[in-house]
Amino acid sequence: MTPQIAPSLLAANFYDLKPQLEAVKAAGASVLHIDVMDGMFVPNISVGIPVIESLAKTSGMTLDVHLMINNPDRYIKAFAEAGGDWLTVHYEAVPVNELRGLLAEIRDMGLKAGLSVKPDTDTDVIEDYAELCDLILIMTVPPGFGGQHYDPDGNARIARVRAILDKKNPGCILSVDGGIDRHTIAGAHRAGADLFVAGSAVFGEPDAGEAVKELLSIL
Repeated sequence: MTPQIAPSLLAANFYDLKPQLEAVKAAGASVLHIDVMDGMFVPNISVGIPVIESLAKTSGMTLDVHLMINNPDRYIKAFAEAGGDWLTVHYEAVPVNELRGLLAEIRDMGLKAGLSVKPDTDTDVIEDYAELCDLILIMTVPPGFGGQHYDPDGNARIARVRAILDKKNPGCILSVDGGIDRHTIAGAHRAGADLFVAGSAVFGEPDAGEAVKELLSIL
């Protein structure tokens, strides 16, 4: 996969959203990362199905929906019908005996199936599911909060997962989320990531489009 920036909606100004999305699209970002939080799997609550529906109709971007929620199986169909293109569930939120079936269900709907792991989850667990995934999302910070600093151990975790994917599913997208900015993106790329979720480093800058261009120029 050609390296891409996925601006994170969580950091955007919702009062003035349309020009921000137009700016990042014009700068080369075609994927929009959307964090869905339920206040239980993570402490915060964020956007839900109505927002996905609106973005699917108007954004013209691929919607990368990151489900930071408990029991995501209850909502897979609803998020698919709302217009999500990629649905990523957390390893920690799904019983092990149900995870393979859930990933298959997402794919059967014609969507890309993603699997994410928290920073304190051993990345070796991915080996059992790599062939069922279109995307693996490595969290380098605890999920649920924007603006956190990149964990230097993240690059080693990315490299371990890249090795797993090279062996089991080379076409799988390897995404990284948490503290990605102009100082950390190059190391994450060298470690093997090819999709970079960036919130504050894009929407926290005076010109979101220029921020995307700068990040892309580093890759």
